[in-house]
Order: sequence, then C-alpha cells, then structure tokens
Amino acid sequence: MSTSTTEKSIARRGIALLAACTMIGLAVVGVRSADPAVAKPPKDTIQVSLNELVGAGVAPGAFASVRDRTGRVTHYTAGVADLRTRGKVPADGYFRMASNTKMYAAVAVLQLVDDGKVRLDEPIETYLPGLVRGTGFDGRTITVRQVLEHTSGLPGYDLPHVFQWRDRYFEPRDLLDSAFAKEATSPVPGATMQYSNTNYILAGLLVQKVTGRPISEVITTRILDRAGLRQTYWPGVGDQSIRKPHANGYLPHPETGKWTEITRLDPSIGGAAGQMISTPSDLNRFLVALQNGKLIKPATLAQMRAGKPFYPGGEDLPELVWHYGLGTIGFELSCGGRAWGHGGDIDGYSSRTAITTDGRAVTLVVTADSSPVPDGVFRVLDAFDAALCAGR
Repeated sequence: MSTSTTEKSIARRGIALLAACTMIGLAVVGVRSADPAVAKPPKDTIQVSLNELVGAGVAPGAFASVRDRTGRVTHYTAGVADLRTRGKVPADGYFRMASNTKMYAAVAVLQLVDDGKVRLDEPIETYLPGLVRGTGFDGRTITVRQVLEHTSGLPGYDLPHVFQWRDRYFEPRDLLDSAFAKEATSPVPGATMQYSNTNYILAGLLVQKVTGRPISEVITTRILDRAGLRQTYWPGVGDQSIRKPHANGYLPHPETGKWTEITRLDPSIGGAAGQMISTPSDLNRFLVALQNGKLIKPATLAQMRAGKPFYPGGEDLPELVWHYGLGTIGFELSCGGRAWGHGGDIDGYSSRTAITTDGRAVTLVVTADSSPVPDGVFRVLDAFDAALCAGR
C-alpha cells in the first residue's frame, strides 16, 4: 500500500538499490503508443528491463510510460494482463496508484496554503480541534508541515492481509481509531521521519474541514480538472473495480505461493493516503503540471521539495539517501541529479513515478506488490532509474 513497505523490504535485504549503479541500460525503445507524438529512441533497454522484471517473477505483467523533455511519449509493455487468457498488457492501462495519492493530497493542502487558508507551521489542532490525541502525541504540538513530511510521530494504522479487508469499506475515522490506539513513534514531533499513512488520512480530513467539501471532490476539481487529467480518478464509495483497459493485479497466495488475482478490492483502506487510480501517462502529466506551476506557486513547490533526508536501506546502507519533502520523494539518480515523485504499493500493483528537473517524466508499474518478491524492490527501482537516466 505504501512506500513504508518498500523501505522495510530494502532494509531487510540490504540492497544498494539506486546507489549501486547496476542499471540495466540507458536508452529506450517504444512498443505501442496511444499518443500521436511518439518517441523512437535508438535502443531497447527499457523494454529489456521490463521483460526482465517479468522473467524474474516480479509480476505477471509490467508497463511504463516515458515522457521526454520535449513532451514526446513512449509506452512500454511486457508480460500478460491475465494469466488465464494470456491476453497482452494494454499500453498505458489503468492501475491502482496507491501511495502516489499522497502527492495529490499534499497539493490539495498546499493550494490552501497558497490561498491563505492554511499555514504549514500551524498546529493540526487549529484545523481539526480535539481529534489528534493519544499516547505520546497531541495535535496541539504537531504542525501541518510535520504531518505532510511524516515527522509527526503519529503511528500507522493496522494493515491486515488483503484477504481480510478486500471487501470491507473503511471510513477515515476507522483508520484513525486503529492508529490512535498505539503509541507515538517519536516523542518529539519534527525530530525523525517515520513514514505513516495516518498522516495523509489527517491531511485529507484537513482539506475537507477547511473547504467544506469531500477530499475526492477537491482533488478532482482543483487538481485533475485544472491539469486536464482525464484518466485519473478517485473511486466512489463501494467501487471495487478498475476502469478498462487494465492489466489484472496479482499477489502470491500465502499458502501456495502461486499468483492469485486480486484486481477487485475496496481501496478505502488507503483513503487520502492511497485510494486513487490512474494511468502512467496521466501520472506523468500530473508531474509536469506540478513542476510547471499549474497547480501551486513556484515558492510553494520549492517548500514541497525541501526534502529531509531519510535512509531506506537503514543502518546497513547509510550511503543510500533519499529525500522526503511534503508528499514527494527526491530520488538520487545513478546518472547524477535528483528526480521528484513518489511510489505506491498495494496488493496487485507496485508503481514508481518521478520527473527530472529538465522535464523527463517516468511512471513504471508492475502488476503485483513487489515487496514480498525476492529482490523485487531492487529490480523495479533498477529499471525505474534506468528509464529516468535514459538519453542523458
């Protein structure tokens, strides 16, 4: 569901990930494209990398969209969309983008900052009075900024096995009740970064309280419509499906280890932390719109990207440093520089998305949560880094 799962997987395996610089290649080739402006790169290493993800058993299918700095778009696919029918993976299909939703929730908050209705260094108590109370944490001492950058110290809510919740609808309060029954992860807000979906459930409630409208509506009207994102949406109450075309999502069965389809589920357990659905090209369009100033002011974007360093490899890999800003991650690239985006993991889909400072945007998706697969996280990030570095 979230990049916290990814971080734990990385730490357990002690993998060097992006810092290891063991990339598959640097050039690209297009497979199929629904966009009239299609790039035709000289080599096929991105396609090779997707094929290798499938061949290594990371997922039954993989797909990606790359938007170069001139706006040309290339789509890639590998594997199968359905293990039963062996149908092809659709180019630029819909998928559950999970924790990439956090970028949209953060932008919704930051738009209210631009409007003068929210202040980043104001306690969350100002906007959600009396809500945040628990053992070792209090909303009167936690700021909006700390919520968005995961330094609030708020504990995460329970995420049982998907077979236990796939058909259940969750209200935000259900998730907060689960989280607030636990102790704080840090006694001092702002002291340490600890990724927690709870923060973004609160961010969604903050937006609703200030605007008087549902977070799904605010994101739709103020972000999706404004940026022309017609393939991104917030599933309605009770909607367990994904729009077509899409590749099915899978997970290893807990007893047999065989791929089991998990496409249909109720994503309300993610809420403002991970509920949305999109396509790779539309996620790239969001990143372009954000970077080009269509959604928040340049000074606010600078604050969004003022990331605090964190170490996804833990103590075993102190040299591997990423940067978490306000709902966005700064990835250090093997070819130099930094790309800003996020990632999302939910049963059925893993995705990584980012844009470089010169405007190259990449979204890569595999049709399973890569975290439980041996070296799955490493392989996905390897291919992601290669795609971002291609052409440099």
